[in-house]
Amino acid sequence: MSIFGKTKPGAVYEAGMESPVGPLRVTSDGTSIVGLSWGRAGAEEARPELEDACAQLTAYFEGRLQAFDLPLAPEGSEFQREVCAAMLAIPWGETREYGDIAKALGVPAQAVGGACGGNSIPVIIPCHRVLGAAGLGGYSGAGGIETKVWLLRHEGAAGLLI
Repeated sequence: MSIFGKTKPGAVYEAGMESPVGPLRVTSDGTSIVGLSWGRAGAEEARPELEDACAQLTAYFEGRLQAFDLPLAPEGSEFQREVCAAMLAIPWGETREYGDIAKALGVPAQAVGGACGGNSIPVIIPCHRVLGAAGLGGYSGAGGIETKVWLLRHEGAAGLLI
């Protein structure tokens, strides 16, 4: 059973917000969050799931929230959703290696890296908490590794970076 809702084809709604890592655009299918990207929202919609997402992101960036409670429907294959579920299981301030997730799913670490890079809901689905065996690995959000480092420091995982 999936922990994610099903994406409805068609309707897309957006809301935007400012954050310490730049302007963010949150996207919904009308019931679930389907995307988070860097940039300004187009025509913003007053939707409960978008309002909740922006409120929870604000609380996260202010250090008042460590785990999101939102309806999520990440884009991608069943494998992508499995990797997203594994990332969601990583607690605030902790990290895992691509290899850890790969071993749990019985796939190569490179496949996990690709799935992390394709995460359609970064920050909320914490791909920044997944590291390479010999370093930080990549980060596909705006600002790249600098944004990943900021998020890890924000969560108190800075000891890994020293």
